[in-house]
Amino acid sequence: VQLQASGGGLVQAGGSLRLSCAASGRTFNSYTMGWFRQAPGKEREFVAAISWSGGTIYYSDSVKGRFTISRDNAKNMVYLQMNSLKPEDTAVYYCAAGYTALGVVTTTLSDYDYWGQGTQVTVSS
Repeated sequence: VQLQASGGGLVQAGGSLRLSCAASGRTFNSYTMGWFRQAPGKEREFVAAISWSGGTIYYSDSVKGRFTISRDNAKNMVYLQMNSLKPEDTAVYYCAAGYTALGVVTTTLSDYDYWGQGTQVTVSS
């Protein structure tokens, strides 16, 4: 699976952005998909994940209620709608794909096998 993230940019606090992740490969709908982010000087952290069917979704506490993850298996796409953005959301955002037993949704970085190149999100105060 190859992943290509896009949609990042510069936005004022309180604004919105929608990230997209395009995946190649015929088995896209077998993978749990996740979004992670990495701020300067910090470790990469979990943001959101969605099961292959879209029926199970997890969010980090820091984005819950503001971000929404979704997927379109027919288009091999995953999205992250980000609302009410804060300066602390500034980071490089990565999409990732992981194949887990029974399609379990995981928040663990090491469980994801494929990574996109990242897209920069900058939120100004």
